[in-house]
Amino acid sequence: MMASPNPLKDESKSLSCGLRLRRWCRSRRCQLWRLLLLPFIPILALIVQTTLSLRNSLTNGREVADVEEQVSRATELGKLVTRLQQERSEVAFFIFTNGSTLRSNLTQRFAGTDSALEQMGDLPLLTFKSRSTPIDGETFLTELADLRASVNAGTSMTEAVEWYTNTNAALLSHLTKEIKDTDSSTIWRYLVGFKNLLRSIECKGIASVLGINYFARGYLQPRAHERYITHMVLSRDLLDNTLNLVPSLIPLHMDIKEDSPEYQVLEKKNQQIVDNRHQDGSVSDAIEYFDQTATLLDKLRAVQKQLREYIREGVNESLREARRSEAVCAGILILVCVVSPIIIALVRNAVNTIQVYSRNLAEKARELEYEKELSDSLLYQMLPPSVAKQLKQTQQVPAEFFASVTVYFSDIVGFTAIAAVSTPYQVISFLNSVYKLFDERIECYDVYKIETIGDSYMVASGLPVRNGNKHATEIAHMALELLEATSTCRLPHRPDQTLCMRSGIHTGPCVAGIVGSKMPRYCLFGDTINTASRMESTGEPMKIQISEDVKRALDRTGLFITTPRGVVDVKGKGEMTTYWLEGRSGAPPAPRSPRYAPARLH
Repeated sequence: MMASPNPLKDESKSLSCGLRLRRWCRSRRCQLWRLLLLPFIPILALIVQTTLSLRNSLTNGREVADVEEQVSRATELGKLVTRLQQERSEVAFFIFTNGSTLRSNLTQRFAGTDSALEQMGDLPLLTFKSRSTPIDGETFLTELADLRASVNAGTSMTEAVEWYTNTNAALLSHLTKEIKDTDSSTIWRYLVGFKNLLRSIECKGIASVLGINYFARGYLQPRAHERYITHMVLSRDLLDNTLNLVPSLIPLHMDIKEDSPEYQVLEKKNQQIVDNRHQDGSVSDAIEYFDQTATLLDKLRAVQKQLREYIREGVNESLREARRSEAVCAGILILVCVVSPIIIALVRNAVNTIQVYSRNLAEKARELEYEKELSDSLLYQMLPPSVAKQLKQTQQVPAEFFASVTVYFSDIVGFTAIAAVSTPYQVISFLNSVYKLFDERIECYDVYKIETIGDSYMVASGLPVRNGNKHATEIAHMALELLEATSTCRLPHRPDQTLCMRSGIHTGPCVAGIVGSKMPRYCLFGDTINTASRMESTGEPMKIQISEDVKRALDRTGLFITTPRGVVDVKGKGEMTTYWLEGRSGAPPAPRSPRYAPARLH
């Protein structure tokens, strides 16, 4: 009979499997909730951010509405100042000409000011420098009516002009306070320009009254002359400041200067007043000066009107932008609230797929990284690192001109004879050992091996990374070390035979670039390469022949010993004076670490 199963053991196994299953399910649920929580956090953050943006947009809308009210108030205040300036001019002209109405009707000018006062509504409290307490709107209207009534009653021009000037100063001071309360930088810039233009016109108006006195009397008293110069300079500074704040007004101002025939005449008359030379007084000259100044001020007021349009457009644009921002924020908030549940549901359905593909993706990533290391290692062995990186980034490397590089060529003397008595394998082994020795030595110098063709070895310095005037020195040190290493080198299959090498160096310009697409190579082109090759081919065994250009470069350092060889007939170049590089004049340079760490294949 078969033994009955142990119920306790089976129950223990069942409990263990159930415990592992519950742990696995709990771990999966925790992971699921974490993955669901991850997209919910940015959604919640987006909802909070959108809500805050909506609140800021509503606040900004209210602020822009307040700015619109302040701008409207400042604009109406500016219109009132303009009307009072025009009224001052007419009153001064009327009093000066003893009641002349040639220019305009005072009644119409008074009506224009009254219309501006009605549009203004309640006037603010006005603070005058000459008074201890401010005056309200009712007092202002009473004084204005009294002044108008006294125009025909023999009041002096000085008293009338002084009242208008003080009133405008008080209004402009209040306008400055209104502008300081505005937060919008664009509107603030326009409003400050508007205020400065008003003050510029105000200063020109005051100066014009003093100019009338000069032409009428033929001379200004020192105090009046000082006031004239002060107001004219201040007027120009304020106008320049306005044009700097609102550059779009510059063409309008240029049109006034170029298209107004009275502008140049008026400038000459202003200079005449500045000089303040005694002359015979002339009422007609004074009236003509006043008319020209009034015409110019009217054109400046046209510029001021255009500036008011800019201010109105800026405020309207700010209002539209605030409304658009409110609508966009509200729309985004609604959209986020509607789409959020859908996104969470989709994420929940995608979690399982993500878990399935995560392992495969990690494995593929490791394989890709390994293949990338292989390709990078191979590319860095074929091309200079700087050129290879550029080739990887842009898929193309344009040819580059180098004004001065040093090129080195070497050749194994008797290589053809050696190859004739050696097997192909022995030739390959021999060249491999020689080039491996050379490659290890040149790593310590700022040089780049261009290529090896058979027994020919080509190295250059100064490219692809320029090194100033060091390329000739680097190649010279390297050539001497390679020559020294060659003297101790033996053929592996013929130990009794010593290796002989012939070397040549030349310095000059060249062009370098990538050639080929299937197997790209970094190649050099130019007469410098041909000359360096001729220096090697016309040299002698175990000697380094250098051109005159290389000698001059080495002589500047004073580190090397050279001896003249004489004139050599070089194919394609004619007769050339060449030299032998014999050695160093001092101790050899301290060994340096390799410039590039060799790439490793895993």
